[in-house]
Amino acid sequence: MKLSEFKFDLPDSLIAKYPVERGESRLMVVDRKTKTIEHKQFSDILSYFDDGDVMVINDTKVFPARLYGNKEKTGAKIEVFLLRELNREMKLWDVLVDPARKIRVGNKLYFGDSDLVAEVIDNTTSRGRTIRFLFDGNHEEFMKAIDELGETPIPRAMNREAESADRDDYQTVFAQHVGAVAAPTAGLHFTRAMMKRMEIKGIHFAPITLHVGLGTFRQVDVEDLTKHKTDSENFKITEGSAQIVNTALDAGRRVCAVGTTSLKAIESSVSANSRLKPIEGWTDRFIFPPYDFKIANSLLTSLHLPESILIMMTSAFGGHELIKEAYQIAIKEKYRFFSYGDAMLIL
Repeated sequence: MKLSEFKFDLPDSLIAKYPVERGESRLMVVDRKTKTIEHKQFSDILSYFDDGDVMVINDTKVFPARLYGNKEKTGAKIEVFLLRELNREMKLWDVLVDPARKIRVGNKLYFGDSDLVAEVIDNTTSRGRTIRFLFDGNHEEFMKAIDELGETPIPRAMNREAESADRDDYQTVFAQHVGAVAAPTAGLHFTRAMMKRMEIKGIHFAPITLHVGLGTFRQVDVEDLTKHKTDSENFKITEGSAQIVNTALDAGRRVCAVGTTSLKAIESSVSANSRLKPIEGWTDRFIFPPYDFKIANSLLTSLHLPESILIMMTSAFGGHELIKEAYQIAIKEKYRFFSYGDAMLIL
């Protein structure tokens, strides 16, 4: 597959800047067997699942990864986007800085009136740096300082500044393990009440953790997709969740990956007999058509941007031509796209 095969015209007006009330979005249902497309409300999702079916949810928690500091001496304002913790004891982090040309090894950055100071110790990419935070407190106190100073890392494509409401809006109700710099957005549609109704119906939830990185939004700049390399993301699948999924597979039930991040995680740990294995590690799996999925047999996902790795994964799951048609219909019907947009269920 070529990058150009995932190009389509998406009006800016269809990129959702704000969410509708949680659980109130539209839901496009795409059936791979019958090649039919239905228009529903998200609350209708309950009618597609039954006793013994499983929802694989990503319980990663987004932290306020976007900081603004000032450069020592000049006072220039610098954005520091925290990507991943490299060494907890030394408080070493991989970050992106903007504007990067102003930031060199040895520079110090000060964050507001706080005690937080960072020193640049290495260049990693054109915008990437390794920085060491100079902070006297323990890890909990350090993360509290980040929480107070940081901004919710809503994607740039929303074309607006983060607001206080984003702290809750850009977090799933089942978020537990801190580590993501982007939300697993398909999970944003669920309310606690809806999950309760699903549990009463006998639908099981299998939580996995994949800490979503910025590579999710990184532009693919090669026409030949086999040459694209994605960033590694840390993930964990517990014995308990693997067992829930495998029991459903053995019984011929539906296993629905809630979001491309859940899909990527479970496809990164498959046993020889096509069952889910517990694991803790890193995955840089890049899924695009054609791809033989082993675990999930349904997918709940957002409506993604053109040429993104997420539309490629969705196409691999739903079938390239069918998803292409579905997206044209979604544009015509004015579905809301991207992180705060509407949802698609592929059966």
